[in-house]
Amino acid sequence: QVQLVESGGGLVQAGGSLRLACAARGRVLSTYVMGWFRQAPGKEREFVASISGSTGMGDYGDSVKGRFTVSRDNAKNTVYLQMNSLKSEDTAVYSCALKDGSSNMRIPFAYSYWGLGTQVTVSS
Repeated sequence: QVQLVESGGGLVQAGGSLRLACAARGRVLSTYVMGWFRQAPGKEREFVASISGSTGMGDYGDSVKGRFTVSRDNAKNTVYLQMNSLKSEDTAVYSCALKDGSSNMRIPFAYSYWGLGTQVTVSS
């Protein structure tokens, strides 16, 4: 049984920062790709970032590149999403997901396990 639980969401003013965490139970994350996706009301689910299970290389969507950073802490079996310079357009429910294999991929269908998500609201 694999469980992914996100935390760290909340309300922040534009220009501020938040750090999301995704803690896993039932699976060691170090060799797998972990992705972050977001979905705002009335919009499709959007790829945000992922981290490779082999090289640790991060991949980022164009809208967040240069502002967000994905990382992992193997000792805590947790992945993080550091979000800086937040904009109102970043408001969404953010979910983490696990993909089998080690190569980054942006397609949601490639991910096998999902957390329930955490709300991020950015006010102007």
